Amino acid sequence: MDLEPLVRTVAIYALPVLFAITLHEAAHGYVARHFGDLTAYAQGRVSLNPARHVDFLGTIVVPLAILLMSSGKFLFGWAKPVPVNYSALRSPKRHMLWVAAAGPASNVAMAMAWALLLKLALILPVNTFSVPMAEMGKAGIQVNLIFTFLNLLPILPLDGGRILASLLPNRVAWQYAKLEPWGLPLLLVLMLTNVLDHVLGPLIHASDGLIRGLLY
Repeated sequence: MDLEPLVRTVAIYALPVLFAITLHEAAHGYVARHFGDLTAYAQGRVSLNPARHVDFLGTIVVPLAILLMSSGKFLFGWAKPVPVNYSALRSPKRHMLWVAAAGPASNVAMAMAWALLLKLALILPVNTFSVPMAEMGKAGIQVNLIFTFLNLLPILPLDGGRILASLLPNRVAWQYAKLEPWGLPLLLVLMLTNVLDHVLGPLIHASDGLIRGLLY
């Protein structure tokens, strides 16, 4: 069995996946602190140090396994969840929207950063350094766009579900919150039936083209 393609894929995607997942969680903590919840800060989770957020299984093993099995079409993983005390926020329902949105927003910012790295790699002469840099830049864009749109799905406990719950009237939001235990099973069904690929694929492709069009 030729392990070279596997090793190459892992080497290219390892850093983009690590930062996409862990800095996503850190962003939740930063915004929660801004709006008055110091829970994550007290636990040392308001940090850009990925080591503080890594869950070995969810941040490393599962994402890379799914990435390889789906030939790069899908990605799913998690870091140690940043604790958010809903009641500690100054305006819980309104501020929870911004706490939830911070994660996907961080992924958009990282996609732009990886696009800049890709642009730099394309400017440099073709060599053993610029080629893997370009591949990592492409991977970084893809990974972060996948996490952006995946997390914006209006399914609890994803960020999109939290955002929707913040926008709904209180009574409806309470009923909607009761569906949270079904969120992850539903997500797995959508993934295994390729529904997510059909829904997210066009969005990711269009956004990738838009980012590159803005920078090149």
